[in-house]
Amino acid sequence: MSKLNRRELLKGAGVLLAAGTLPVSMVEMAFADNSKNFTFAYISDSHIQQIKGNIFVRNWDRGLIRSVAETNLMDPKPDFVFYGGDIAQLGKKSEIDHGLEILSGLRQKVHYVMGEHDYYLDLGEHWKKRLGPDYYSFDHKGVHFVVLNSILTYDDWTYNRWADGVERMNVMAGLDDHRGSPFMVGEKQRAWLKKDLAGVDLNTPVIVFSHSPLQKIYRGWNFWTEDAEQIQALLKPFKKVNVFYGHVHQIQYNQIGNISFHSAMATAWPWPYPESNAKDASHLPKLTVQMNRADPFFERDATGWQYIDIHSGNAAMTFSLTDNSTRTVAFNPETNRPEDTRYQNNRIPPQDHY
Repeated sequence: MSKLNRRELLKGAGVLLAAGTLPVSMVEMAFADNSKNFTFAYISDSHIQQIKGNIFVRNWDRGLIRSVAETNLMDPKPDFVFYGGDIAQLGKKSEIDHGLEILSGLRQKVHYVMGEHDYYLDLGEHWKKRLGPDYYSFDHKGVHFVVLNSILTYDDWTYNRWADGVERMNVMAGLDDHRGSPFMVGEKQRAWLKKDLAGVDLNTPVIVFSHSPLQKIYRGWNFWTEDAEQIQALLKPFKKVNVFYGHVHQIQYNQIGNISFHSAMATAWPWPYPESNAKDASHLPKLTVQMNRADPFFERDATGWQYIDIHSGNAAMTFSLTDNSTRTVAFNPETNRPEDTRYQNNRIPPQDHY
């Protein structure tokens, strides 16, 4: 039997696991010195929703349970797992606790990002009681990781407009509720990020996790971060930066200067295309190519698994979608941007409703 190296083992694991259409991502950091290579998994947007008592929406439970099981089966084992936000649907303690109980089955350390569905009921009080700070950084094998809370908004909206937290949560949770307010990182975190990055060598790969995209895609659904340009300016001096985000429940990617942006699919359900909402203008970045939605009436359509191979600071992402063709989005050094190898120039548009 021939001896496989770590990269070949990872790619083989990706092929094997992708066949199961998993709502989890695998990320490989690859360096010239193989001893520095490592992997981590990425799960996001489970939206655990309580019906009553100990009864929760089964589909959302099953998506997260399967993610945990498949992550534990990965070989080689990821060094750690990121959870990208929105454990809960309506921010209830019971929803967060139930989601964390499922996630406790993971055999690796888990780093958490806060989502708006975790926050706007009690302004993150229970989430932080269970999980700790909502923004932080750490270093791992030569890579600097930063976690930001990107779903904050203006104080006037947060504190002065609602009868209680339930009303505030319901408004922010509504997909088409235009009483919502744009997300942001905020001045306090930006000052912290500036200080944090000041001690990082500019040649160090930087990976940033947020829940909302740190760019402006579509304001009507808060595929948007109000102070995105200010965050991008702080990241601009570094040679290799990747930003991973959840929230959008669909495949998106983009390149802005030195920063590659990548979305993660959800374990719960896919969101529609922004173009389907006529109330607000869409400002999708030119380099964002959305998924080919195979069957909008199938509850697992567009949820799935993505294998992310980061080589020399650039990401190649292989998506396996339910009842759909495998897709690969990889950084093209000739064009200096990520490209979809199948749909970049010939994307199949969403099918009409039956």
